[in-house]
Amino acid sequence: MARGTLDGNQWELTYDAYDPDREPLREALCVVGNGYLATRGAAPEADAGGPHYPGTYLAGLYDRLTSEVAGREIENEDLVNITNWLPLTFRIDDGDWFCVDDVAIVEYRQTLDLRRGVLVRRIVFRDDEDRETSLTQRRFAHMSRHHLLGLDTVIRPENWSGHLTVRSGLDPSVRNQGVERYRTLADDHLDVLDTAAVDDDVLLTRTRTVQSRIEVVVGARHRLWVDDELRPLGARVDDSGDRIAHEIDLDVDAGCVVRFEKVAAVYTSRDHAISEPGLAAEEHLRHAADIAELLEEHVRAWDELWRRFWIRLDAQPRASLVLNVHIFHLLQTVSPNTADLDTGAPARGLHGEAYRGHIFWDELFVFPLLVYRVPEIARELLRYRYRRLHAAQRAAAEAGHAGAMFPWQSGSDGREESQVVHLNPKSGEWVPDNTHRQRHIGIAIAFNIWQYVQVTDDLEFLARFGAEMFVEIARFFASIATYDRVADRFDIHGVMGPDEFHTADPNWDGPGLRNNAYTNVMAAWVLTRALEVLDPLPELHRERVVDRLGITRAELERWDEISRKLKVPFHGDGIISQFEGYEDLDELDWDHYRERYGDIQRLDRILGAEGDSPNRYKASKQADVLMLFYLLSFEELQEVFARLGHHIDAKMLKRNVDEYLCRTSHGSTLSRIVHSWVMARTDRRQSWELFEQALESDVADIQGGTTSEGIHLGAMAGTIDLLERGFTGMAARKGRLEFKPSLPEELGGMEFQIYVRSRWITVEVVDSELRLTAEQTDRGPITVVFRGEERELGSGQTLVFDRLGDGMLVSENPSGDERP
Repeated sequence: MARGTLDGNQWELTYDAYDPDREPLREALCVVGNGYLATRGAAPEADAGGPHYPGTYLAGLYDRLTSEVAGREIENEDLVNITNWLPLTFRIDDGDWFCVDDVAIVEYRQTLDLRRGVLVRRIVFRDDEDRETSLTQRRFAHMSRHHLLGLDTVIRPENWSGHLTVRSGLDPSVRNQGVERYRTLADDHLDVLDTAAVDDDVLLTRTRTVQSRIEVVVGARHRLWVDDELRPLGARVDDSGDRIAHEIDLDVDAGCVVRFEKVAAVYTSRDHAISEPGLAAEEHLRHAADIAELLEEHVRAWDELWRRFWIRLDAQPRASLVLNVHIFHLLQTVSPNTADLDTGAPARGLHGEAYRGHIFWDELFVFPLLVYRVPEIARELLRYRYRRLHAAQRAAAEAGHAGAMFPWQSGSDGREESQVVHLNPKSGEWVPDNTHRQRHIGIAIAFNIWQYVQVTDDLEFLARFGAEMFVEIARFFASIATYDRVADRFDIHGVMGPDEFHTADPNWDGPGLRNNAYTNVMAAWVLTRALEVLDPLPELHRERVVDRLGITRAELERWDEISRKLKVPFHGDGIISQFEGYEDLDELDWDHYRERYGDIQRLDRILGAEGDSPNRYKASKQADVLMLFYLLSFEELQEVFARLGHHIDAKMLKRNVDEYLCRTSHGSTLSRIVHSWVMARTDRRQSWELFEQALESDVADIQGGTTSEGIHLGAMAGTIDLLERGFTGMAARKGRLEFKPSLPEELGGMEFQIYVRSRWITVEVVDSELRLTAEQTDRGPITVVFRGEERELGSGQTLVFDRLGDGMLVSENPSGDERP
């Protein structure tokens, strides 16, 4: 089956048949992780190859290798695939080792239990001698003891008695081969230093990354039960080659239950509070509880997370399941375990090797879900950027600019990790990669800083970290803006916008684009906000920050001038041009390309294989101009455009949506989220259709194979944010919580919780009402603005608004004793 089935509840992603063609997708969707590490849902008995790719990744563990590409030396930094801890198989008598691909399957069921964070696989199979065996395996990455993983295997001979041999071990001979188009590049990131058997039941492997020189120790502890009786392991050690394994022999009778417990521990030389990783792994395994007790702890940790992240939809069971899948994978990538790791939110999670595990602007779509639930994690994602501020300042200086120029792709140390060339898999050619020109990454970072402070009121962060980053980003955009005396406007040239189809203007000789509208308008927003970013700080703290950063009145006046005079190109009847010169491009024959190719999401690859280029056409990979309407409310946009000397109205919004929606291929999974968000204000039915398509991006792999290389974290988080902020119009601004709903009829009832300025608030959509209930706390009231009407929501109080009418207050419950 291509998609998981509901199976009667919204907490299980279930596959009820084995499908080798879909196995790569399922491996990505059935990852178990905890924010420190994650393991793909590969069959434990399978090596890499064919439909299988076991991969385990540690947050922030990168390594660089150099490859020869198209006659030149190219260096790439990758998220490293570490020692495979999964290997486990068995054989009957002297038969073949079990592999799911080689037996006759009688029953098959694989379930990802989202509530408990456990992957369960049950197989009943028959071999060539008609012996029937059942196999049940449970797997988890411990959410509170984040160095530990567990694999519990139960083998039951159904109709035979005989000799059983179980083999379980560790494989450090892995390589980075999870993305087909990277396979001609250097991929051997691990030097194997040692493999060893420790005591009778523990195996250890020690590796070191080739360039970054980080030691990684993976250990495994084995225990054996037969019919609930703990047996001596009595294992042989096979350490031939780079692998190491235990082999255990036993005689079994039909109907008996053999349970084999494998607990793995992973440590690196980067970890805190250890002497060295080998000793840490050995000690952790020696003192770890049995797998049943570890699983109980793990489930309790997941319960705590779900209490923060649950969302209830009354009328949409399929959407409820998929949203839970999305939340689950977000929390496996960034969790409380991530907070101390100095890592960002990788665009493809810890689920595969696509994008090399790098950090992009996708965190812009991930950030809101975290800041409204676990602001401490959101703060750490921002500190990842702050620790790389000096690298961004060096990059700006080397390019001849001021301030901080953050990289489009970020990895270990903050340098630009974008590829110099990339492979077009349709043509087989390596072509220049110009995505590093997407300077709007700095806008995304500034926007996240601003949102964090609005939601949390964390002035200590603002004073120590946030203000400095914001100011340096503002300095960069002021630095790259050049003055046109004739037009009395400032230009920003040589950049790319979010739409990655357009890397250059065929009618202009310079690099990149001229005056990308999204970049210029949001740069004006950054410069305007920079003028007031220090306002919330107490005067003494504000003066210290001004002195430390060397902010002068002349600099503030320049920011103010640029923020009023940045050029925004227009064409037609109030249509914001994606960039200057956009209106001179050719129209694409969309019908022709759809008829010829069917799926044209990656139109850039199709045109490239034809010897053409999307630069020639009015065709976008994803939302670009419409990103403005995604990030900013209509009122905020009016303010920014008015500051720039332009008037916009609601009719103009619809004209721009119509202009760009029909010219977008949705080659990015983020695109439908943005379009759905914007269209909630103009066409709610189509907004819901786009939302449903965005929901299926990964679980149905609508891009035809990309999800198997790693889930799309921004799209997953963005669907939840679309429900919670997009459709409700929720925003935290200037100490107030605002709502302006545009709820599709199909949505039905909805409920979720948010954490704003140190208080939990329950948001509930019921019939024609929007209900807000604040938890009982000693915090003062928060101002709620519903379609312009202000009310105070105090401790334990409930406010009910008519969401379908004029926004009037239906009732309020100051005491909180009874809900209206």
